[in-house]
Amino acid sequence: MAPPTTVGKTSSILFVCLGNICRSPMAEGVFRSLAQQTGLDRTMTIDSAGTGAWHVGDPPDPRAVAKAAEHGVDISGQRARQFAVSDFERFDLILAMDASNLETLKSRSPDPFVSGAHRFMEFALDEPIDVPDPYYGGADGFETVYRMLENGCSSILKRLG
Repeated sequence: MAPPTTVGKTSSILFVCLGNICRSPMAEGVFRSLAQQTGLDRTMTIDSAGTGAWHVGDPPDPRAVAKAAEHGVDISGQRARQFAVSDFERFDLILAMDASNLETLKSRSPDPFVSGAHRFMEFALDEPIDVPDPYYGGADGFETVYRMLENGCSSILKRLG
């Protein structure tokens, strides 16, 4: 089923990956930066989280911070947190970076059919693909991920407007 072409009254968005140190903090930063350009950031809650707890309290991976900074986005002040079941109530839209994280979210949802959780690329661009985890790769992986997130976040913002 394709995502809707507009997202209506979305006032909060949460980006989710595995450890909340690479993909989801970059997505949060990119989305926040783009939303600031339209003023939408003043009316929205924008956050990120990880399905795992390994990095809780840690800053984003230095390679993610550097890649975002190359594009004028500062994510250095973010700190990793673990996704909480209460996030299903706090956020209108929850976007998982890959199918595995989406399944984890759905397994934690009180009602997986109305959780508001979607796979990021499928929701953003109607592309049923995962945002790859660049953690174990090189700098080129972070650039690829950044471009995917930038394209996806731009599309989501258009749909919200």
